[in-house]
Amino acid sequence: MTRRFINELTDQEAITEIFLVMNKILRPNRNGDMYLQIDMRDKTGTITARQWNASEASYQRFEKGDYVLVEGKTQIFQGAMQIIAKKITKILPQNVDESDFAPLAAVAVDRLAKRLTDILRNISDPHLRNLAECYLMDGPFMEKFYNAPAGLKHHHAYPGGLLQHTLDVMELALKVGERYDYLNTDLLVLGAFLHDTGKPAEIDYEKEFAYTNEGQLLGHIYQAMAMLETRLLESEKLSGEPMPAELALRLKHMLISHHGEYEFGSAKLPMTPEALALHCLDLMDSKLAAFDQLIREDLNAESEWTVFVPTLQRKLFKGSAE
Repeated sequence: MTRRFINELTDQEAITEIFLVMNKILRPNRNGDMYLQIDMRDKTGTITARQWNASEASYQRFEKGDYVLVEGKTQIFQGAMQIIAKKITKILPQNVDESDFAPLAAVAVDRLAKRLTDILRNISDPHLRNLAECYLMDGPFMEKFYNAPAGLKHHHAYPGGLLQHTLDVMELALKVGERYDYLNTDLLVLGAFLHDTGKPAEIDYEKEFAYTNEGQLLGHIYQAMAMLETRLLESEKLSGEPMPAELALRLKHMLISHHGEYEFGSAKLPMTPEALALHCLDLMDSKLAAFDQLIREDLNAESEWTVFVPTLQRKLFKGSAE
């Protein structure tokens, strides 16, 4: 039987399919009756299932990170597809094709990782290139970096998403560096690589997508900065000479200011051309990825417009099918 992926589901469709559980909660409805709400995903997207008249026993039958077989019916609710589940059964991993749940195939991850490595090892500034090498030599960290998501929901929220987002920003940095000759392209490229290096420690993605304790209490910017301090010492040992103080300072500033505004978690506002460029490129890539996903996964198949997106306070124009 052919698998039905989330992006293929239509309204009022009977479904019996396997999904990966991202989150679950047992809560009361308006009448006080309990129902089970589950956030699930496959390689094409995410979906919520609700099971009415649930109990503590049904809640305990599976955990976050488990695969479950869901039997029920789809429906559109407030512009989003959901599943009203009649039955939910835990499935053992050996009975699942895990490639159905990996948005990026292993071969794609390998290709992106090779390109990222090539860019870093072609940095011309020896101090910055040595610093990049200290990250690349840390195999356990790079494996986590290649497989982590860039976020929980809003953009690149899938295993390998951090790698894809980071490489996209690095590629943009190379192009922007060619256009604006007053930018330090090496510095901008390395800043693009480093700006989200705290994400693997911020997000738990092994079995579920959730913030770690460190992620909740410290955030990825602090964790990237702490790692950078350690790597700077390692790079000085590797090269046998100290990193120029101002170069290190400029790089640190790029990390702590890349969110651009205080209200978005930046410790500082961008105060150098490279810091401003990094913020703009990071913002552009994340926003475009979010727009692209909203348009691709929109349920208004017959409309030129998406459903209203509350977080953006607007609909998005898709245009005609032609």
